[in-house]
Amino acid sequence: MATFNGKTSSPSSASGIEEQMAPAGIRADKLAAVNLHAPPPFRWASLWEKPVINGLNGKSQTFPIFRFDNPYSRNFHFAWLGFFVAFLSWFAFPPLIPEAIKTDLSLTQAQIGNSNIVALSATMGLRLCLGPVVDRFGPRKVMAAILLIGAIPSGLAGTISSPAGLYTIRFFIGVLGATFVPCQAWTTAFFDKNIVGTANAFAGGWGNLGGGVTFVVQVSLFQSLVNRGLSSHSAWRAAFAIVPVPILVFVALLCIFLGTDCPAGKWEQRHTMPAAAIAMQQGHLVELDHDQQRVAQQKMSDKEQGKTEVQEVQDEDEHVANLHDIDVAVAEKPSWANTLKIARTPYTWLPALMYCTTFGFELAVDANLASVLFAAHKNLGQLNAGYYAATFGFMNVWTRPLGGIVGDLVGRRWGPAGKKYLTILLGTLQGFMSLALGLWQAHVYKTGGTPALGTQMGIVVVMAIFNEMANGANFSLTPHTSPYSNGLMTGLVGAFGNMGGVFFALIFRYCPANAFSQAWWISGIVAIVVNLFCIIIPAPKH
Repeated sequence: MATFNGKTSSPSSASGIEEQMAPAGIRADKLAAVNLHAPPPFRWASLWEKPVINGLNGKSQTFPIFRFDNPYSRNFHFAWLGFFVAFLSWFAFPPLIPEAIKTDLSLTQAQIGNSNIVALSATMGLRLCLGPVVDRFGPRKVMAAILLIGAIPSGLAGTISSPAGLYTIRFFIGVLGATFVPCQAWTTAFFDKNIVGTANAFAGGWGNLGGGVTFVVQVSLFQSLVNRGLSSHSAWRAAFAIVPVPILVFVALLCIFLGTDCPAGKWEQRHTMPAAAIAMQQGHLVELDHDQQRVAQQKMSDKEQGKTEVQEVQDEDEHVANLHDIDVAVAEKPSWANTLKIARTPYTWLPALMYCTTFGFELAVDANLASVLFAAHKNLGQLNAGYYAATFGFMNVWTRPLGGIVGDLVGRRWGPAGKKYLTILLGTLQGFMSLALGLWQAHVYKTGGTPALGTQMGIVVVMAIFNEMANGANFSLTPHTSPYSNGLMTGLVGAFGNMGGVFFALIFRYCPANAFSQAWWISGIVAIVVNLFCIIIPAPKH
């Protein structure tokens, strides 16, 4: 069904609407001959060559990350950069908490744990709410708005004088974590099914890299300010004003003035691609808002005045293919009816549950690893503990992208079901590594020893590989689950990731500082059980 100007039309009577929506007036039932060639195989040269565009949906079928003269490359880089600076600012506290902030505010270990949980809680709710907002207004505007809003509490970090103030500021800075939703929705809007897992994984992985960079930047800047004569009390406060605030505002302005909403141009023009007309022909409900109606009416007026020409294609054209195999999904205006329909679909919860155990675990590790290492190895000091902890976040530069690449390769052979089992496998292996780390540390403590730093970090690195690859593979699967509500689905899965972050942070919160081994093995068991449970949840068919 198609809705236009408040009137509902059946697929058989929607040709007028379809002609308005299709570029150059091409009819929906004749669009099968438009660029239906199979996606090109991967070539290293495609990384710097011009993008290969699917003529139906306007999405790129290649990944030209080393070019900047096209909207596909530019918007990919804006997507990950926005998430990167948000992540850097969101996790700017943990590097300085073990020593500087803890001493200055006289924090207990429990209060540190509480502040980590508060920071994750705000993001969880906002990610869930932002999904429909992205579907309504587009990822570019939402990304810029979150960055600008998040810069305000980041600039007020220096006013903190008590644990309650720390909780409040970290809660509002937590809104920056919601940039994950427009980040993933933005790349999904520009890259086709054959490459979207890779694009999402690179954007998410390079964005998550901010969680590692912030450990190096914040502790190095803090130490530099102290060496220049500032007191510890003033140095950690100044660090927030020098780094997070300016970069948040700068990247927000880049998104506003240089970014693009979607391949069609403005967000209200997203239904003017041929894919939208095909979706109508297949019986999908397309509800146009006021701006979209204006664009469609203008196109119809141009056609009637002879400014555009209808290109007819013969039914017997040998290139006509099965349109159900083509990605024709375009983000729709959110509605309660559609939301309930998505919630009732079993595979909606498949990537959400898996992401809860993988990205949720990553968030908890990012927030606690420096404190864990500092508690076990007092001689490290805050600076070195932060550097070691940065390893977990830095690995995202290649681990999460690798998960997306493997997900796309598996998807070409086995479809969404293959992506499902790949994500389950990686999440389960992450669980076994966490379980092994916890049991090994418990054995060392039981015998009166101290865990060897090299062994501990070795296990953490292997665990990070499985964990971050699982995150990348997950978002090669997520675009298949509800393609017409990509923002809503991204927000739901992202919110579950944060819910997992709160859950795992609570585990670390209630484990004594001298027994963090319990947090590792408990987290491992949870990840194993939940991922194995996901085997019984069906995967999307297309």
